[in-house]
Amino acid sequence: MKNILIPTDFSENSWNAISYALNYFKNTSCNFYLLHVTLISNYIAAGDPPVYQSNESFIKPILEQAKESLQTQLKKIEELHPNPKHTFFPISNYDFFVNAIKSQIKDKNIDLIVMGTKGASGLNEVIVGSNTGDLITQVKYPVLIVPENAKFTIPKEIAFPTDYNISYQAKILNTIEEFSTMYNSSIRVLHIAPKNKELTNFQLENKGYLQAFFTGEQHGFHRITNNKIEAGVQCFIESRNTNLIVMVAKNINLFQRILFKPTIEEISYHIEIPFLVLHE
Repeated sequence: MKNILIPTDFSENSWNAISYALNYFKNTSCNFYLLHVTLISNYIAAGDPPVYQSNESFIKPILEQAKESLQTQLKKIEELHPNPKHTFFPISNYDFFVNAIKSQIKDKNIDLIVMGTKGASGLNEVIVGSNTGDLITQVKYPVLIVPENAKFTIPKEIAFPTDYNISYQAKILNTIEEFSTMYNSSIRVLHIAPKNKELTNFQLENKGYLQAFFTGEQHGFHRITNNKIEAGVQCFIESRNTNLIVMVAKNINLFQRILFKPTIEEISYHIEIPFLVLHE
């Protein structure tokens, strides 16, 4: 039984994340925990005393409204995604976002977090929002990020960008293998580098380890020549049938370039392709 936590603010992009998760894990027995967090920062001014933050008469109606909205969402799930393999637990919380997530991970033995995010639409907008950014940098658990325009299709290929500069632990690669096995998807290990830049001996060793690890899976190794990592990812996505991108947070430079580039240029993968972010 897999335990999956899905934060929801009842927006269209959070519903899209729920729908995507229900489709992706339609053949898997799952407990889904739908969490709505009423953010303390939305109601408490910087100078308010701590006692106000825990005032029951103030909090109770807010939580009751959230519970009603969660029940409405559960009815929508029952109508659109009936599945005897899935069990749902609505949770309404009043807390800081990251604190609420960490608490549920501990209490519910969570295996995966699924988070919807609204993609940037202008050149000066960030790719991921603040809550998503806080989640994947402060909570060291697997997170599936589902952009607002991502629609579930059986994943033919899973892209795994790497610069071969770090050694991956077995649990990271096992998770990638698990997602690959679920739909018999091909794992596409992707290296993006400037022209004529050769791999070091250390990089070659790490590449060899990945080749050995994925021997029993459908996989391939690909090199894209480009000075810009994010442009290289876009080029690869456009040329393949890629339905999921896996990132490892430990690979800081690659991670930041692909997910935390301050502004967008001519890239679209951030609003179309889900990201699976893994932590060691």
